[in-house]
Amino acid sequence: VQLQASGGGLVQAGESLRVSCTVSGTIFGAYYMGWYRQAPGKQREFVARLHSAGNKYLEDFAEGRFTISRDNAKNTMYLQMNSLKPEDTAVYYCNFIVGSPPNTYWGQGTQVTVSS
Repeated sequence: VQLQASGGGLVQAGESLRVSCTVSGTIFGAYYMGWYRQAPGKQREFVARLHSAGNKYLEDFAEGRFTISRDNAKNTMYLQMNSLKPEDTAVYYCNFIVGSPPNTYWGQGTQVTVSS
């Protein structure tokens, strides 16, 4: 399983951006896909995740501004980010958890920079 994240960039505060994560490889069974982010000098933090059955969860700071979704036909997960703030600046990573015991796979990260 390989993950390819894309879509990061430089935007101004208040603008929107959508990052994508495409999964390649053979997938069997239930899985989680999620987004994490890491700002300079800070630990990586959870942003949002979705389950193959459709359940979604967003961290408090993401609620109301971010939306997580997927396109099964494209094996791609999205994170739509609206009303971006400078504190959203970070490298955004996607991950994929599948199997029992679970295996976790990470994408390479995509930089999101929000200017004030």
